[in-house]
Amino acid sequence: MQPKVSIVILNYNTRHFLEKFLPSVLATDYENFEVVLADNASKDDSVAFVKSHFPNISIITLPQNYGFAGGYNKALAQVNADYFVLLNSDVEVTPDWLKPLVTLAESDMKISAIQPKLLDYKDKTNFEYAGGSGGFIDKFGYPFCRGRWFNTLETDTGQYNDTREIFWATGACFLIKSQCWHEMGGLDEDFFAHMEEIDLCWRMKNAGYKIMVCPQSIVYHVGGGTLPVGNPRKTFLNFRNGLFLLCKNLHGSVLWKTLFIRFVLDGLAGVKFLTEFKFREIGAILKAHFTFYAQMRYWLTKRKQVPSQSKTLTGMYQKSMVFDFYLRGKRKFSETEL
Repeated sequence: MQPKVSIVILNYNTRHFLEKFLPSVLATDYENFEVVLADNASKDDSVAFVKSHFPNISIITLPQNYGFAGGYNKALAQVNADYFVLLNSDVEVTPDWLKPLVTLAESDMKISAIQPKLLDYKDKTNFEYAGGSGGFIDKFGYPFCRGRWFNTLETDTGQYNDTREIFWATGACFLIKSQCWHEMGGLDEDFFAHMEEIDLCWRMKNAGYKIMVCPQSIVYHVGGGTLPVGNPRKTFLNFRNGLFLLCKNLHGSVLWKTLFIRFVLDGLAGVKFLTEFKFREIGAILKAHFTFYAQMRYWLTKRKQVPSQSKTLTGMYQKSMVFDFYLRGKRKFSETEL
């Protein structure tokens, strides 16, 4: 018998995506899986629609919107399986997407989480922003992917088809061993949404686990289903959570120097938004920083709950992607030394 996999889809007002993509999930070519809808107190008719059209799907109804982190934590506490798949509602999967992930996970007890190759649903020849062919991070906490460098997306020509260790797996679609999920305590609900999967992966790496990408598994992601790019709320969460991420997980010997440089780089991002007359985004960055300063003592305390921070981790780029992009003209992951 194959290991049991629970594919858990967190939903908030995305009935249109469920109608469009649930059939592909149910057509997954794998013997032992279930699909669970975890509804974050949607105000549309998502739950009624799934009950009516997909009666074999289990539904967990949450009393309020707990965000990505809280929603998954509360839902997965009610799910029993060998593996969990956290899957966005705006993802179309291919029939054979799940087997390669489970096969790879079963091959090494140190592998805790794996993501497939993420391509753009709207242009299936391009990598998708949220995950590409594996997530990485630079030494100042800016995340990027194989196939996505800032907002520059590459065409998939097979250049990143090797299975390899990465730094983080995309929250849009990743498989995790349930044992590791429970060992790590799930996602950090203080993040609410954005970068909580990076925090989880960083904690797992600090604990000695591996995060992998398996490009033989392919899915297609719409992206921006809940908060589109350019939304000030999204900007706020990205900048605030980036600071939370560093303060909580970074090795103590470089923490303060790194935070100072990150403050400067975020300031430069604000100047860039100013030249583009994006005043709401500037406000979001300022709000993110003031929120972090007010909570810094709390986050320094949370560091004590994290496995001993490692100074060098596979998948961390020991240079600045900001400098590489704007000063050195790099536009592709293949131009790094990773």
